[in-house]
Amino acid sequence: MPDSLFQPINLGAIEAPNRILMAPLTRGRADPGFVPNAMMAEYYRQRAGAGLIISEATGISREGLGWPSAPGIWTDAQVEGWKPVTEAVHAVGGRIVCQLWHMGRIVHPDFLDGELPVSSSATRAPGHAHTPSGTKDFVVARPLRLDELPRIVDDYGHAAENAKRAGFDGVQLHGANGYLIDQFLRDKANLRDDDYGGSPENRVRLMREVLERLIAVWGKGRVSIRLSPNGDTQGVDDSNPAAIFSEAARTIEALGLGFLELRQPGPNGTFGSTDVPQQDALIRGLFTGPLVLNSDYTAEQAAADIASGRCDAVSFGRPFISNPDLVERFRIGAELAPNVNAPRSWYFPGPEGYIDYPTLAQQTARETV
Repeated sequence: MPDSLFQPINLGAIEAPNRILMAPLTRGRADPGFVPNAMMAEYYRQRAGAGLIISEATGISREGLGWPSAPGIWTDAQVEGWKPVTEAVHAVGGRIVCQLWHMGRIVHPDFLDGELPVSSSATRAPGHAHTPSGTKDFVVARPLRLDELPRIVDDYGHAAENAKRAGFDGVQLHGANGYLIDQFLRDKANLRDDDYGGSPENRVRLMREVLERLIAVWGKGRVSIRLSPNGDTQGVDDSNPAAIFSEAARTIEALGLGFLELRQPGPNGTFGSTDVPQQDALIRGLFTGPLVLNSDYTAEQAAADIASGRCDAVSFGRPFISNPDLVERFRIGAELAPNVNAPRSWYFPGPEGYIDYPTLAQQTARETV
């Protein structure tokens, strides 16, 4: 394997020992109250060989979290639940940042005592929501009023402060995959005619204000963002993606973030395939910091893209599920373990398909007994 994957890199203020990052992966193992638990600490500890772990998407508020058993970071109990997780990662030399998540219109009223979810505009996501009482249709969201947007920014700021209390090494803003920030960025979901709608400059405004608040808490070198500039995601798309994501990249460059992660979906991506042009080359020309690409990479493809300068690191998602020692397997060219019972094991409660995957060394030891 070419050594480009294994060179250290400074991701802003975070010193990563290799360029194999663990992508954010929703796994649905939190306790009632969206509280992280000991099983989650073991899961992340097992994967701490990654150059950097980006945590699963983590709710910033009750309003913003609509996924059963996903973790949050807005209550003291949630903060206390995260502390053993970050301690476990740090104890074995790892690094972990918290991905901050507001789902916007993807939250079903069942999570909100019947209240409507919020979004940039009165739109409805396609498909169905998974709720504690079963699968239900999404509903038309309530547009956020101008006077509510400072509260949204405050919620992100509070979550960032809690992430620091919990022992994380930084935070990442989830600006991808059709969730709230993405609902403001792209014009298929953002139909506003005020200062947060219309032009690309207006549609990036909430993203910028949130990032400025995160920087005020963490410093710019420990703040990053994830974007998904390529095609429809959960019903969110744009009529001119080059324009909106160029403006987003210019904003992120001006703020000096630690790194930028882009979801580059392949034909088997979790959120569906895409046949639209990739935007990473355009963004690469506007953002001079570390660029991380994600989705459907092999080790060979990742090494080639880093060596060519297309990106500076690659984040791997699904391969980390069944290969807690993914970095070592890549290093020695070992075969990857399959993700048995996928996708059921991705989200099903309990340790099965979560913390019971052996490392290569454990597997070899079992086979020689």
